[in-house]
Amino acid sequence: MSFTSPSADPLIELRNVHFGYGAQPVLRGLSLSVPRGKVTAIMGASGGGKTTVLRLIGGQQRAQQGEVLFDGQDVGRMEMAQLYAARRRMGMLFQFGALFTDMSVFENVAFPLREHTDLPEALVRDVVLMKLHAVGLRGARDLMPAQISGGMARRVALARAIALDPELVMYDEPFAGLDPISLGTAAQLIRQLNDAMGLTTILVSHDLEATFELADHVIILGPGTIAAQGTPDEVRHSPDPLVHQFVNALPVGPVPFHYPGPDVAQDFGPLDGGAA
Repeated sequence: MSFTSPSADPLIELRNVHFGYGAQPVLRGLSLSVPRGKVTAIMGASGGGKTTVLRLIGGQQRAQQGEVLFDGQDVGRMEMAQLYAARRRMGMLFQFGALFTDMSVFENVAFPLREHTDLPEALVRDVVLMKLHAVGLRGARDLMPAQISGGMARRVALARAIALDPELVMYDEPFAGLDPISLGTAAQLIRQLNDAMGLTTILVSHDLEATFELADHVIILGPGTIAAQGTPDEVRHSPDPLVHQFVNALPVGPVPFHYPGPDVAQDFGPLDGGAA
């Protein structure tokens, strides 16, 4: 199956990227593009490298081979000062929000502003309240993370992710564990903020229905590389067996049920010296 680049001027490009943890390869020559101003979803079976791609873009990990380009610059070759400058142009919403539990809602959103800018406190207050208002939680500013629901915590984390008006926002499983109302609210916010702020969005998710409705461009990762990409409708109708298994939630297909291990007869056969 041939793939067409989604943009002539992508914000993010991975070129022939190889990466693994120890002896376990995760990405094997992965190449992909993320178009500017669009919502791109990265999906696939667990362990396929989706979160690893986000870590490579953010510079938490460095490719062992190939290039990870952010606005034309290789993240893996950046000095620390360059990397910090690039990260200021990125926002990240971690799985389950990852709020600072000893800080109020207000202080969580204010944190990146105080870390990365010299704004006067009055302006910090105005920016924080504007971001909280954008996610519907200006009234919750004085609450602690333990006093809000999981869906609200995810929205606070989103306000924190956009506090510095980034060009790129990355979401790692933003819908995990949310009830239907909170999930619908989160999906709507991601779409509205992407369009209203002119963002580029990368979304890692296992929720097919919400993600396919939200995304402009979908990339399905196979074993270390791309199995399919295109519009949600194009991906849904891909003939690739792995993609067919994934989008139809089939238990049998290229993604195995059993983790690789010794042969069954070897594990359950008689012990050395035992009776047959």
